[in-house]
Amino acid sequence: MGNNLLPIAKEGWSYIAGAILMMLVFMLLHLAFLQFFAFLAALFFVFVFRNPERQNMLYQEDSVVSPVDGTVISIEELDNEESYAYKIEIDSSYLNVSLLRVPFTSILEHVELNRGARLSHMTPLSKQLNENSKLIFSDKNSNNKVKITHILKQSFKGIDLDVKNLQNLQQGSRYGLMINGITTLYLPHNFRLNISLGAELIASESLLGYFTSEK
Repeated sequence: MGNNLLPIAKEGWSYIAGAILMMLVFMLLHLAFLQFFAFLAALFFVFVFRNPERQNMLYQEDSVVSPVDGTVISIEELDNEESYAYKIEIDSSYLNVSLLRVPFTSILEHVELNRGARLSHMTPLSKQLNENSKLIFSDKNSNNKVKITHILKQSFKGIDLDVKNLQNLQQGSRYGLMINGITTLYLPHNFRLNISLGAELIASESLLGYFTSEK
């Protein structure tokens, strides 16, 4: 996994270069109207793929931070789930930074990526057909686990993951990219939430809560 420290995520370089190339072609052809739209496209890609520097917050060892930028749209207690007690949904749009970040220092126990459709989340079949991924992070003793799923909404680009199974990961480090999607976190019974419905989250900086010694 590479931590891209440049102001633009590497996944966006080809999009920006293509828009700039088209802008130059339209300029040579004296197509001012199309040149202007190519310029706007380049600005759009710069904005969507921006990679701002994030602070390493000094939370205690058992802290869990948000893996994405977005708005908390659902907090649910799970009664019939043995491994997890809470389900949190976070909605990320084109206005949010698209980079995905590790929620706590952990080992990546499982990762999968399923390519699929990019239907509107208002479409009933979107949860079954849209592109999605699932990751399970666990601490070094496998006592605490967090499952994260990402499901794409309408987007021009698919989900990118830059991690592999059994990889050691540091809290806040970059593990992928998703533009316009829904992130769902499944948290264990010994987790204490620190967020509320409607909260605006910042990846690697917003605290979701803590693992406790209780089981």
